[in-house]
Amino acid sequence: MFAEAEADPTLSREAFKKEETRLRTALVKSQYAQLQAGERALLIVIAGIDGAGKGATVNLLNEWMDPRHILTQGFGAPDELERQYPPLWRYWNALPAKGRTAIVFGSWYAPLLFEGARKRPDTDRLDALAASIRRFEDQLSANGVQILKLWFHLSPEAQKTRSKRLLASPETAWQVLPEDLLVQKHFDRLRESGHHAISRTDRPHAPWVVIPSADDNMRAVSAARAVLHALRRGAVRVPAPSPTPADAGARRSGRRDVLGKLDYRGSIDKDDYEDRLGVLQGRLARALRDPAFRQRALVLAFEGQDAAGKGGAIRRVTQALDARRYEITPVSAPSPHELLRPYLWRFWRRVPRQGRVAIFDRSWYGRVLVERVEELTPAAAWKRAYGEINDFESQLVGHGAIVLKFWLAISREEQLKRFREREKSPYKTFKITQDDWRNRRKWPAYLGAANEMIARTDTLAAPWRIVATDDKRLARLQVLEHIVERVEKALGRE
Repeated sequence: MFAEAEADPTLSREAFKKEETRLRTALVKSQYAQLQAGERALLIVIAGIDGAGKGATVNLLNEWMDPRHILTQGFGAPDELERQYPPLWRYWNALPAKGRTAIVFGSWYAPLLFEGARKRPDTDRLDALAASIRRFEDQLSANGVQILKLWFHLSPEAQKTRSKRLLASPETAWQVLPEDLLVQKHFDRLRESGHHAISRTDRPHAPWVVIPSADDNMRAVSAARAVLHALRRGAVRVPAPSPTPADAGARRSGRRDVLGKLDYRGSIDKDDYEDRLGVLQGRLARALRDPAFRQRALVLAFEGQDAAGKGGAIRRVTQALDARRYEITPVSAPSPHELLRPYLWRFWRRVPRQGRVAIFDRSWYGRVLVERVEELTPAAAWKRAYGEINDFESQLVGHGAIVLKFWLAISREEQLKRFREREKSPYKTFKITQDDWRNRRKWPAYLGAANEMIARTDTLAAPWRIVATDDKRLARLQVLEHIVERVEKALGRE
């Protein structure tokens, strides 16, 4: 894998100058063609042996291309804020828009490379980390992000020589970092770590390219050629997504018509409702003020038919919360800005940090509901989304979030009654639109989509709770009771 790079090939200055002229012109033209097309982003991942000239090469790429359309980012160890979110959160937030290029140092490969460089790597952990990376890159690639991964490599002798040469001059000594000087001691393990990473994650749609790095000219030209090839080649078809942990057996139920069998006849009188509401809100308030919740987060996603009472249920939840500790996100059609990135990007940006609550009035499930029924998204995309959503929720839960999803169901008769009431009420007319009536005419299609959604995303880690809402008061209590019970259980307060 590294034999050619460790042979330390060189490129004469004359050959370099000739290639530089050609590559600079071709890179800028291809960069602007990508920008104008606006169909995909290019994400360049930088990795390799420390002291191999990675930083110098990135600087050169910014010089040879238009740096106004290149976002260069470096990620070190997570800081205090970043540790409060799932590990991939910071990378999702930094994704480039379609048409643009991003260069990433210190990427999601860091844990895999660290494990691979240990004296006795844990093979199971290597496989699990690589599987997670493959799922992440599959999702990015399928959603308009082209990935190119560059591994900078050279022989141990060349790495040592280069570091000494840079240290010899005050003008270049700053380029040598402390970790560069430690490479010699652990070179074999670092090489093996690179082998582990590349062999497990090299794929046609997210390829690795090894860059010979002993000679500055060869390194620059090799990297520029790889970037140019990626810009010209365009996106590669992504295969079927890798199974997620939820797909691999964590589903609770395979039922296909759970919504068609609901009983809407339950009810509760006003006095009992008021008494139980106060008790449940008090329990929720105490649970979320428990010191143990500082290491957790709460994610509530509300879906359901129009007029099923999502807003009312949410208000009864927030009455128990400190306004400084929660955020409500009403979800509508994505903006032009959001359409320039993978569809889950806008939801990753709203993930709560530890100790906080995120409430979604409609959610990421729009991809498999409205976008499916209204044919706003190709069938391949919404079918793929079930696995992507399961993976997203699995990551939240894996980092300590309590993820609860509610489908608020209403009978057709009760929905019609509420629609007519809204039309007559001066305080509720804003709640009824032509879209509501149009959606009602597509009731069977939406019901079928919702049934499949629940069957394919109802997992042990992130379960669905289906609530019949013809009686609003009873529905609100059932929502609160489920939240309270799940939070108390997660905090060990049962």
